[in-house]
This record gives sequence, C-alpha cells and structure tokens, in this order.
Amino acid sequence: MSEAAMLKIQTVLEPIDKKGLETLAEKGKANPKSVVTLKTKTVCESKFRNLNYVRNLPAHVIDEPPHLLGDDTAPNPSEAVLATLGSCLSVGIHANAVARGITLTKLELELEGDINVTAVWGVGDLAADKVLGFTDVRVKAHLEGNASRAELEALVAHANVWSPVANTLRNPVKVDVALA
Repeated sequence: MSEAAMLKIQTVLEPIDKKGLETLAEKGKANPKSVVTLKTKTVCESKFRNLNYVRNLPAHVIDEPPHLLGDDTAPNPSEAVLATLGSCLSVGIHANAVARGITLTKLELELEGDINVTAVWGVGDLAADKVLGFTDVRVKAHLEGNASRAELEALVAHANVWSPVANTLRNPVKVDVALA
C-alpha cells in the first residue's frame, strides 16, 4: 500500500455499547423525574493546589498558573469548567452518533471562554457592577464520520441542547456555600 493510501485510512472511534445506551434511554423514559446526587471532596494540599476526589478514583488536581500565584501543576478551576463542558458535549455527541447509526472517525472540541479575573477571588476590584464568571464560551466541534455536514451539525446542536454541563452554565442554579 502506498504512503498516500495509508494516510487516507481512518480509525473508527470505539463506539459505546448501543444496547447499553438503549437500556439507559428506556430507564430514563420510565422514570423521567429521577434525580441523582453527585458528590466530590476537595482538599487544599498546598498554596492553590487542590486535590479533588470523585467516587473512588485517584485525586483530580486543580491548580493555578504562576501569574495567578499557583505552581502550574494542573488546570485552574475555570479551565476545568471548560474541560468539563467539552467532555460533556463529547459524551453527548458520541452517544447520539451511536444512537443515529453514525460512525465517527474524529471527535475533537476546541473550547475558549472569556472571563474577567480582576476581582482576584474577592480581594481585587470589587466594583458592584463586576460580572463574575465566564461571559462568553465558544466551542468548535471537529467531527468526521459517515454522515453529511448537515447530519453532523444536527448532532452537535442536539448534544448542546441536552448537555447537563452546558445547561448548568446557561441556567440559574441554586448554590449554597456554608461553613460546616
């Protein structure tokens, strides 16, 4: 096989189990008001380096870059939010591709978000009109597979509508923070 022909060979992304997906979908349809409570524990190890524990998995590290006084050992909290959004959208795109019979050979998301950091965690510019958090988030999906561009666009749009993380960012969420 020529080098040019070899370069055209694409690897199919390993799909999730379609039967398992159908079972989960039926379970959701049978109990549409089901709510689960997810739990994590965050432990500050040193400076801004935080160890985040989820289920029985190894610690997921969150840190800050040097310009924000961290040691740059891991993504910062806001970068982790973007990564979480990207992962959630990826899961939704992949699941819906499988459900629709689309075989994907590429699934990559580029995310960027605009955030004003001048409040410096409540010790910097504390103007009453200060907008905290992301003001804009942009996601570019790079997909390839056995589907038309219109089908891939519909797949991305559907995943965006049904993404729990995207909707958490879009919708007001009650957040209670208190000393234990």
